[in-house]
Amino acid sequence: MKTSHLPRRVLAAACLGFTAAAIFAKPTTRDRAQIPVQYKSDFSQIFPGWDAWEAALKDMEAKMDAFPKLQGTLAQGPEAVLKAYRAFDEIGMMQDKVYLYTALQRDVDLRNQDIGGKFQRVGAIGAKFGTATAWFTPELLKIPQATMEQWIAETPALAPYRFTILDDYRQQAHVLDEKGERLLSLAARFSQTPTETFQELSTSDIKFPEITLAGEKKVTVTPGAYQALLATDYDQGDRAKAFKAHLGTYAATANTYAAIYNGLLQSDWFRAQARNYPTTLDAALDNNDIPPAVFTTLVDTVRAGTAPLQRYMKLRKRLLGLETYHLYDGQIPIFKSDKAYPYDESRDLVISSVAPLGEDYVARYKKQMASGRVDVYETDGKRSGAYNWGVYGVGPYLLLNYTDTLNDVFTLAHEAGHAMHTVLSYANQPYNTAEPTIFVAEVASTTNERFLLRKLLETTTDAKERFLLLQHAVDEIVGTFYTQVMFADYEFQAHRLAEQGQPITAEVLNGIYTKLLQDYYGDAITMDDLYKYTWARIPHFFNSPYYVYQYATCFASSAKLFKDMNTGDEASRAAATERYLTLLKSGGNDYPMTQLQKAGVDLTKRETVQAVVDQMSELVSQMEAEAAKIQ
Repeated sequence: MKTSHLPRRVLAAACLGFTAAAIFAKPTTRDRAQIPVQYKSDFSQIFPGWDAWEAALKDMEAKMDAFPKLQGTLAQGPEAVLKAYRAFDEIGMMQDKVYLYTALQRDVDLRNQDIGGKFQRVGAIGAKFGTATAWFTPELLKIPQATMEQWIAETPALAPYRFTILDDYRQQAHVLDEKGERLLSLAARFSQTPTETFQELSTSDIKFPEITLAGEKKVTVTPGAYQALLATDYDQGDRAKAFKAHLGTYAATANTYAAIYNGLLQSDWFRAQARNYPTTLDAALDNNDIPPAVFTTLVDTVRAGTAPLQRYMKLRKRLLGLETYHLYDGQIPIFKSDKAYPYDESRDLVISSVAPLGEDYVARYKKQMASGRVDVYETDGKRSGAYNWGVYGVGPYLLLNYTDTLNDVFTLAHEAGHAMHTVLSYANQPYNTAEPTIFVAEVASTTNERFLLRKLLETTTDAKERFLLLQHAVDEIVGTFYTQVMFADYEFQAHRLAEQGQPITAEVLNGIYTKLLQDYYGDAITMDDLYKYTWARIPHFFNSPYYVYQYATCFASSAKLFKDMNTGDEASRAAATERYLTLLKSGGNDYPMTQLQKAGVDLTKRETVQAVVDQMSELVSQMEAEAAKIQ
């Protein structure tokens, strides 16, 4: 089996239990020790302590060291194949636990160097195991597929591995011999060099300038401070000054960023050619058997559907009273609201919003929220953002940085959707197929957001609050759909340069990005020259190529599923809901396109993507109507 399967991927989504406790206000402290225990994750559910972790680490290493002794045995028959896969599962489950016990605790206090060191130890052991198992897939594929299928049919214990095994045969043309696979495994660490270099340049070594805003307030325009300023400072001059300082920092070393990105593009093209793929796109999509037409249909449909995006930009310009509208004006709220959304109330709200998914779903939801695996509030040293991370045999862990805002409520619903996907998958799948692919992972999270939006719109008549809810929905489409497709469009064009042997310089990359801004935004924005350097500051470009398009496909999929579950007669709604729950329960037991098609979504059809464009247009119309009431 290829290293993409062994050990099992540990995926962070992103991008929640119920208690009867009284409403608890957001704590005034950032001291983790003073946060009530019910709002912090309990890591003892994985290991009781570090001694148990050390013992598990040693046991895992021993099993990893023993695994290569199975080399040369697979052709002996189905029992030998079963023994190898069960060994992989055992190692994989141990690796998940020792890895996440460190990763989860590291993320609640990044200042703890001891835990950081333990985290690095696990990573190094995993990389070594990847090289030690390079023989497995080439040896497996020496067994004729017909023989293997007969073994599986005659050996019930092999049934859980059927999809994984036959997927290797599907990709047989792209698997090298043992020597080739070993060379590629050795090159894997080297291929991370561009990514690691980008991370050091863009975090450790970058120096953001300090600027003086109106009122003589001084701000260092770090990424966090920059985003906060764009979302809170109503002085357009301040936003313009911050934009020039922040983007100018990347522009000052754009040639270096271009050289790093060129290294990544060449690495991707090397691996694609080494595995006999015609393009980097084919190589990126083939692991999950995604037809390239899904990608191209997505990009082509969105390119042709930018009118609602441009209309929204023009609406914002008018309501904000701006003479010129720039991309740095896109985050400032049109209307202000000081309404707070305390966590306990919001938790109950997001649970009640998914009642249409049935009593069993809601009961599991409440149990997860009360599991002691939700880390709620921001504390000193805690990683920013939010995510869901599953530990097979234990359950999902949620990390939040909840601050009582409307955005936080939607983040809660989003991550809770991921968690419930994990809960249902773990309850219905063996370890080998328990992890859903990224291609479907964002479906559950965005579907939960849709349920929450509908619940909130049903329970408020205030024009301003309704406008803000509609604006949140539109901003989600802008950020998750339009922006991510534009990013995917950029990646596709940049990779084609590498495939064609064309020069890849800062000037060339600037040209691609400038043209994209023109194509997607048209005359709805005033084009600022510095925005051509945006590609240099997008981590996904350097960390996970050909990843971002999946945000948009998942968003389109959830739109179709939500519509099916909420329109038509009772029988059709019930059938659609059952198909959706079956999707969540299926984990990674089939190709994601097949899973979605069973649920009622066909991403090869243009209308599936067009539906999001149409939804955007409808929401902007509703915003215009609510804005008229406010004015």
